[in-house]
Amino acid sequence: MQIGGLTPLTSTDYPGCLAAVVFCQGCPWRCGYCHNPHLIPRGDAQLDWSAVMAFLRRRQGLLDAVVFSGGEPTLQDDLQSAISEVRDLGFKIGLHTGGTYPSRLKELLPVLDWVGMDIKATTDDYARVTATPGSGVKAWKSAELLLESGVSHEFRTTVHPLYHTTDSLLRLAEELSELGARHYVLQEFRPQGCADEAVSAYPAQELLDAALCSRIGAMFETFAVRHA
Repeated sequence: MQIGGLTPLTSTDYPGCLAAVVFCQGCPWRCGYCHNPHLIPRGDAQLDWSAVMAFLRRRQGLLDAVVFSGGEPTLQDDLQSAISEVRDLGFKIGLHTGGTYPSRLKELLPVLDWVGMDIKATTDDYARVTATPGSGVKAWKSAELLLESGVSHEFRTTVHPLYHTTDSLLRLAEELSELGARHYVLQEFRPQGCADEAVSAYPAQELLDAALCSRIGAMFETFAVRHA
């Protein structure tokens, strides 16, 4: 496990639970609006896995869950064994993923309690966001696998006017709804941490107005806007 950081306590990264977040190092995608660009390169681990486990042992009975985030946690070869170690301590397991590796996600789903999956765009628009050809096919396959698994989850989209329009967000929501998604969140872009000056400095544009959110919200059982 290559660990790039650890948040010892959060109430927002796993719904309804007090959790710690383990940030895994490395991601194969290059999303322009990424607010954790320091986690993209591999080989820059900041913590040993043994130190993470020592911390979690001290938090038994105080925390409800541990979330593996990133970067892209499914890039880690030892993720499944790490999850098993954490589960043995009595914690629920959450995963934040972009759906980068569908086959790896499928293997992990039986040992996960909750998944927060980033769904960045419609399939055809994906590479504009990730700068990675073929990324849309992988992400949408992962979304399908997540829905088939029955694991508790949310889908969420970070909205930026360089990558989204009102029409494209409606198409994305319609595709998700048709796939069977029932829980969806739109997230406002946060410039903090973003390494792309052009993305960070882009003039503010109000995409998430009441009319759009009302139309999208009607497609899902639960819907929210997560403000920056």
